Amino acid sequence: MYTKQILSAVAALSFVSGAVAIDCQDPTATVQSSADATAVAKCGKFDGNIVISKSYSGAIDLGGLQRIGGDLTALDNENITSLSANFLQEIGGKLSLKNLINLSGMSLMRLSSVDTIEWVTLRKLANPTLGITGITKASSILVADTTIKTLEGLNVDSLSFINLNNNREIVTFKSNIKSISDRMIIDSNGLKMQMDMPNLIWASNLTISNVTTFSAPALKTINGSMSFSSNYFTSVSFPNLTKLEEGTFSFISNPQLTNLTLPLLKSVGGGLVVANNTALSAINGFPTLETVGGAIGIRGSFKNFSLPALDDVRGGAEITSTEDIQANCDKFKSDKGSEVQGKLSCEGKNADANSNTGSANGGGSGSSGNNSGNNAGAIGVNMATLLSLGAVGVFYSAFL
Repeated sequence: MYTKQILSAVAALSFVSGAVAIDCQDPTATVQSSADATAVAKCGKFDGNIVISKSYSGAIDLGGLQRIGGDLTALDNENITSLSANFLQEIGGKLSLKNLINLSGMSLMRLSSVDTIEWVTLRKLANPTLGITGITKASSILVADTTIKTLEGLNVDSLSFINLNNNREIVTFKSNIKSISDRMIIDSNGLKMQMDMPNLIWASNLTISNVTTFSAPALKTINGSMSFSSNYFTSVSFPNLTKLEEGTFSFISNPQLTNLTLPLLKSVGGGLVVANNTALSAINGFPTLETVGGAIGIRGSFKNFSLPALDDVRGGAEITSTEDIQANCDKFKSDKGSEVQGKLSCEGKNADANSNTGSANGGGSGSSGNNSGNNAGAIGVNMATLLSLGAVGVFYSAFL
């Protein structure tokens, strides 16, 4: 009888407090208190997901936890001040920290492998500690709307996706990444942001905005598109880039750009767009370009242009400048007119050359570069569309 009363009392107390004991075999452990954090840490390895409750307050220490098979998640919590897991080596799923506006410290001294990093809206976190070797394996990284000052410790060689946007304190990004199989997006980070990627050899897609320097001297191949818009650099060179296999090459609205050089570029699978780079006085940085699978759109305030090796444009071509380029236009039409399968337009002294209006009709698909001449004029390519696509790129919202 007394035993039954004791058990009933314990059950009632558990019901009132809402506490649920954490079992190391649970598919998901919800950490609501420091006692819960201690219980999870004692597991050593936890194969499921760990969720930090929205009601958790103060510092979280996951102590001796070494491996998480699933995700480690903390979302929409105003009261978490720090996160420590200094024995944690691997997270099989996501490390997702979003909208933790008072998180000011994070220490993951031994973490080397995680599938996905999502750090979003962390307004007080300046210097996450990732240890000497740092994270060497990850497939996806999103860092957005944070006050993080440095990404030292993200030491991956290859990954699928990386998006750094609206991190106003990040002014330097130096990375040893060698390959990006899906996309890199850099946009609206710190003023005068400098990017140095000395080991990058290939990427599927690059979308770069609002940076002051960009260096990728080893880059050889882009599988998809390459978009640079609204940057502040004066000179960009890709000395080893030979081809864009499928997508569009676009440099749009980079007002201080005076030099753009791609000495080995031979083919662009999609369109070629160089527009509204008002300080670029000559378009002569494509000496070996032979094939453009889509349309060509060149607009600006340049005084001369040349595409000496061009022998196959499967879309149209629109070339226009605020300056007098009549001699260049005459030569281009004479030498290359028959190589352009769509409509060819070339004119100078155009006051609207730096606007997003006008068209280069005659397009081809602008994607695979495999269309025959029979359908080269079947699809009209509007220059404004090319410009807007290049400028916007692909924006991944940090708040999804």
